[in-house]
Amino acid sequence: MEKIRILLVEDERKIADALKSGLQENGYDTEVAYDGDMGFRMFKNQDYDLIILDINLPVINGYELCRMIRRKNDNILVLMLTAMSSVGDKLEGFNTGADDYLVKPFEFKELLARIRALLKRKSLVAPTGNKLTIADLEMNLDSKEVIRNGKVIKLTAKEFQLLEYFLRNHNRVLSRADIALQVWGLDFDSKTNVIDVYVNYLRNKIDKNFPEKLLHTMVGMGYVLKVEN
Repeated sequence: MEKIRILLVEDERKIADALKSGLQENGYDTEVAYDGDMGFRMFKNQDYDLIILDINLPVINGYELCRMIRRKNDNILVLMLTAMSSVGDKLEGFNTGADDYLVKPFEFKELLARIRALLKRKSLVAPTGNKLTIADLEMNLDSKEVIRNGKVIKLTAKEFQLLEYFLRNHNRVLSRADIALQVWGLDFDSKTNVIDVYVNYLRNKIDKNFPEKLLHTMVGMGYVLKVEN
């Protein structure tokens, strides 16, 4: 079995070296870039399974680097690792295309848990060409394209993951805790409004301009994707 390849983009060399050593000890083939430009060049020239990046990077910051990566590759996993902990910071990270967001300081075992969770979710992606549908909404898991009533709907990586979770569990009421665990990963703080914000982002894209509404709020319980009778 091939080793998982990780690119770590971190400008604090002591932290970077310690993380690289720990990741390699746990079986991950890890390379380090010390600024955003170096990270982007390494990303373009090598194949990685996961990129771990700080936000406050020299030359190109982590937000912009994530956007640049996403313009080239929609599928590679991105985990942001940063001391910036506000809800706004997290939303910005997810908006740029991050799959997960871990706040410093953290325990190394939590980083390992986040990595395992991301890799597991990626391994559960449906086979090439598979589609998920409800009513006139269709998601192609191969091309990463979402269409409703013939109109292409552009989603961020996190919005796509959220919609996929709703589609796989249509007609089932999903609590905020369910969504936090399955879409955002382990130990996500479901007391923040990040989940509600993202559900609203998604609703504005898949429901707002269509007469039939699919994404419904169940007061006190959560959300459900369904066709109303």
